[in-house]
Formats: sequence, C-alpha cells, structure tokens
Amino acid sequence: MIRTPLRPLARILDARRKGENPDAIERENLRIRHEQMRDKARSRAEGRLLVMAVMFFCAFGVVGARMGTLAASEPEEPRAQSTGASIIASRADIVDRKGRILATNMETFSLYAHPQQMIDPIRTAAELVKIFPELSEERLRKDFTGKRKFLWVRKKLSPEQKQRVHDIGEPGLLFGPREMRLYPNGALASHVLGGASFGREGVHSAEVIGTAGIEKFFDEELRDPAREGAPLELSLDLTIQAATERVLLGGMKLMNAKGAASVLMDIYTGEVIAIASLPDFDPNDRPRPLTQGEAADSPLFNRAVQGVYELGSTFKIFASAQALELGLVNPDTVIDTSGPMKVGGFKIGEFNNKNYGPLSVSDIIVKSSNRGTGRMALSIGATRQQEFLKALGFFEPTPLEIVEAAGGKPLLPQRWTDLSSVTISYGHGLSSSPLHLAAGYAAIANGGFKVEPTLLKQDGPKLGPRLMSERTARQSVDMLRKVVTKGTASFGEVPGYSVGGKTGTADKPKPRGGGYYNDKVINTFASIFPTNDPKYVLIVTLDEPVETSGTKPRRTAGWTAVPVAAEMIRRVAPLLGLRPEVETRHLTGIINTSN
Repeated sequence: MIRTPLRPLARILDARRKGENPDAIERENLRIRHEQMRDKARSRAEGRLLVMAVMFFCAFGVVGARMGTLAASEPEEPRAQSTGASIIASRADIVDRKGRILATNMETFSLYAHPQQMIDPIRTAAELVKIFPELSEERLRKDFTGKRKFLWVRKKLSPEQKQRVHDIGEPGLLFGPREMRLYPNGALASHVLGGASFGREGVHSAEVIGTAGIEKFFDEELRDPAREGAPLELSLDLTIQAATERVLLGGMKLMNAKGAASVLMDIYTGEVIAIASLPDFDPNDRPRPLTQGEAADSPLFNRAVQGVYELGSTFKIFASAQALELGLVNPDTVIDTSGPMKVGGFKIGEFNNKNYGPLSVSDIIVKSSNRGTGRMALSIGATRQQEFLKALGFFEPTPLEIVEAAGGKPLLPQRWTDLSSVTISYGHGLSSSPLHLAAGYAAIANGGFKVEPTLLKQDGPKLGPRLMSERTARQSVDMLRKVVTKGTASFGEVPGYSVGGKTGTADKPKPRGGGYYNDKVINTFASIFPTNDPKYVLIVTLDEPVETSGTKPRRTAGWTAVPVAAEMIRRVAPLLGLRPEVETRHLTGIINTSN
C-alpha cells in the first residue's frame, strides 16, 4: 500500500507562501491515515466474526443432528474396538451335503488380568478357582501378587462363567471379545472335522486356525475373505453319519472290540457319505495327543484313514477279478484247492485246516479258499498283480481332504516274490486302510472304473480310467452276492436290499518283535448294495472283536463285522433313498368264485 506523505513538499511550500502553519497539514494527514487504518481493521474483524459464526452454526447443526439420530435409535451396548494391527477372526462355516451346520463360529469372551490394578488379588484367586477348578490357586496368587502387568486367565468363557467372574467385582479382571469355533453336533464326524484353535491373539480378537482334519486341510480357504461367507459343503450326510456312528458304537460294544471303523461311499462320485472311527472325541474339547504308547490307543487316531491293516480275505475278489480280466479263468473254471501247497518253502493252508478239493472260481470266493486265490495269483504273476493293485490305489495314501490321510500309506513287501503274490491275494503281506478298500470295491461295483474318495460334495459322477471290463465287474459283483446268500457272510442278508460282500479275518501283527497274536484279529466286511443296481460301498472293520454268545468265543468276520454291517445297511438304506425290493408271492387259499 502506498501511503500519502504526512508533509507533502508542494503543500508545505504553498502554506509558507500564504503564511499558514505547515504543522497543521501534517496533523490533518495523520488523522486521515488513522481513520483509514481503523476502518480496515474493523472490516477484517467483521469478516472473521462472520466466518466463526458460520463454523459454530455448522458444528451445532452436526451435534444436533447426531443427538437426534441417537434419540431415534435403539439403545445398544458399546463395543470395545481393537487397537494396532487387526486380526481376521472370521471363518467360513462347514456344512453337510444338505446345508446342515457341522462347524460354525460363536461370539464369546476371553478373560485376562491386570494384576497391578487388582484390589484384592488373594480373594480373586480363590474365587476364580471356584469357577474354574482346573486352575491352580497357588499359581494364580503368585501371578497376581508378582510383577506381571498382564496375564491370560482363560481363552474362552461361557456366558455363565463370564457372569460369575463379573460378579467377583475385581477391576483387574477384564474381558476381551472374540470368536471361537463351535461344533454343534459334538463328537459327530469328529475325525473329519478335526478341530480348530487360536492362532495370533489379541485382547480384542483372536485368529481361528484349523489344527486337524478338514479344518486344517482347507484352513486358508476357510479364512479367505473372498468367500464372502460361503460355507464349505461336504459330501457327508449328517443324518446318515449319526446312524452310522450309533450302529458302529453298538456293534463295537456288543462284539467286545477295542476299536472300529466304517466307510460308506458313493461308487460313481467317490463321495464319502459317512465315515467313522471309534473311539472318537469332541472337537469342542479336543484331547491332547499321546506322548507314549501306540498311536491307535488315542481317540485322535483315525482308523478309517490312518489305520493300515492286513484286511484278509476281502482282497480275494481282486485276485479273481484280475484273473477274469486277463482271460485266465471264468466264474465256472474249476481249480484244485487240495493240499499240500507250498510256495517259497512255506505251506499255504486253509482256515481251520479245511480241504475243499476242486472248486469253481465262484465257489473259491464263496468258501474263501486261500489256495484257490493263491493259484490264481501265481497264474497272474507278481508283475501284473502289482500293476493292478497299484492302479486300484493300494500303493499310495488316499487323496482324502484331511491332513491325516497322508499318514495312511500302505505297507508293501520289500521284495515282491511269488510268496508275496500268493499271500497278498488273500490279504496278508500288504497293509492298507479301510478307505483304500472302499475305493477298490467301488471300482468293481461301478462297472470297472477307478474312483477317488472325496469329502467334498460333487455335482455328478467322477469316474477315472477303466481298470476292468464291465463284464468282469458284473461277474465279480455276482460272486460277492453269492458270498452273502450261501457263503461266509450269511448274516449280511438285509430283507429288501440285495447285499454282496466279502469277509476278511486277519491275525493281528505284534507291534514289536514280529509275528502274530493267536487270539487277536482284525475283522472286515466289504459290502456292495444293492447288487442288482450297485450304488454304494460299505466297509466295516473291527479291531480285536470277539463274539461271546455261544459256548466258545468266535472271532471270525462272519460272526462279528458282518452283523454290524447288515444292521448299518438296514438303517441307512432308506435314508439314502433306496426303496426296498418287495418279493411277489402267490396268494394261497383264495378261490375265484366268479364265472
């Protein structure tokens, strides 16, 4: 700004010429300048006041609008917000094939302590032990009276426990919101679901991660926010799973067995409809793994997938099917099963030292002749036998979608000799899981196609490469049907449903030192139903069963595993939508009087 001089020279000279006082000109200019400065300051102040008035008006408007919103809304308990890095706690649900919940999330609270803020730590420790008897009062006292500033007390609380802790009235006890994994059906399908625990933990949230089973196998997918809440759909049917486990548990107790396993599988899709292993556990309170003893002694051990056993005579149908496929025999071909029979210096005997003599291939399966299948195996040869069993999946772990499946690797002979071929043909010398056996029998039942077991719901058939002709598969199913109608599995007949299958009684090997027990067996019944139009395979395995209703204990599969499987089929077949076949009979004693 250019200011006007207080003593302009021209006016000063003019004033002196006129005899006026030049100082009056300076005083007048100074007055005018002060008035201009005052007017400018006033204008600036008025502008600032206007801006402040607008700001105050907006602020009061926002506060008023918020107060109005709160007044019109429902009252709600304020939630604590997490600080620092956020922890993703959400996890997708797991449902069965019909959308019923198997695993979901539940809001709960954790309990932690700030000992430095406690008023009466001694009393607090005593009160907490009353609520949580598993806690040590002595340990709590030491922690609460020490130098620690933070302490986890419990990672999960029930609503009742939270209320009881709240009633203690101790300001040093605090609650943190979090989600936990809930299995509403308890122990049902526990070996499939596995369980979940907490990963990264914070005061206000915790990361839920899978620890076993399908929870761990699909851990990343279940935690993926891109799923947008879409559940993981399994092939299991909750109702059929419950019926299977109930029958299997009753059968295990009735047959005095140490453990049991079963697999029910769709022969075209490979879907596992039900799979059970006993003893089981509750994934809501998963037990700790054993640190000593045999792995099979733990309820966490999945006998259907991890358990590899010599499955006995259930393997005989594979030897006969391969011999049929190669054109070496037909169902009516007669083979002499008379003894003695020696292979590699070892004697091949029959159950209870029987001597069946000449038998057709069909009767070899019906009567379960070791020598008959052994002679077929020798004609097949070790190399071709290995290739066939490998194609069926007996050389590798099953691809089932649980982490434990990788541990179910079959045990194979180091050298595949002629003796190995013979013993493996009747189920000794090669150990595999019941799930392997289910996949092998599915290939026979579905017309000769390989199928891989899966726990995920499928849209339609998932058939693999052809392993045998449809004719061979049909002839094999017919043989299995005869085993039930007139063979070792006569207790497997279920009215209305034509069942075919093969029994297997295998001596149980000793864990150390080699050899077999004289009075301990692994019994298996591998079944297909209905045989006139096969749809499902059912495997039932019992560990160390003994049937004691008679005068002598009976340990064969025909007396133990077969009745359990028959009862299971009787229960689940209607649930699977299979209509029973009604035999038409002629009515007698009725006279037609019409002319």
